[in-house]
Amino acid sequence: MLTLSSSFAVNAALFLLLGFSLVTWFLIFTKGWLQWQLNALDTDFRKKFWAAANLQDAERATHGNEGSLARLFRAGIQSLREIEKAEQAGQSLQMSGDRQDILERGLRQQVQIEQHRLESGLMALASVGSTAPFVGLFGTVWGIMTALQDIAKAGTAGLDVVAGPVGEALVATAIGIAVALPAVLAYNYGVRKVRLLVADHERFANDFLHLAMRTDFRLGA
Repeated sequence: MLTLSSSFAVNAALFLLLGFSLVTWFLIFTKGWLQWQLNALDTDFRKKFWAAANLQDAERATHGNEGSLARLFRAGIQSLREIEKAEQAGQSLQMSGDRQDILERGLRQQVQIEQHRLESGLMALASVGSTAPFVGLFGTVWGIMTALQDIAKAGTAGLDVVAGPVGEALVATAIGIAVALPAVLAYNYGVRKVRLLVADHERFANDFLHLAMRTDFRLGA
């Protein structure tokens, strides 16, 4: 709690913890909402993709879908088109290698892009979870130092003199822990979710690769 008797350092620590808490809950709600949207888009994409007769029909059926699987699918389609153009215009360094290698490279790059998108914000949660307790501890230590100085000036160490300032300083540590807990839990959940989604993306990339192999890596087949 902020009081007029708190030192500037304690108040600064508490205000910093308040900022940490606002950032944490903003990221929790924002990423939660985005994750819900992403799940809905990916579910819709799967239904339309596997119901399509071929890759071209799947591209038309999933047009406008902005989910992660749809972006991965379009990256694969783009790689197939680039393979056809390269075969007509001649090889380049970018398109060097056989068809499978080129497609795998394009899919792998897109999986990494999607992973980076999913990981956005997790570093902030990790930073809050690791630093908030220390910020609170700093406020506590500083507050106790200030309380001891006040006790020395008063010339007495009675409970009525010690309890207020020391108890007020200890609140900073409690707030630091309270701020860190949701950040740590959200970070751990986010890391696990990213791993599951990346594994799902890799499975789809592998499925797309095998589908492309059936058509000899050509869209028009």
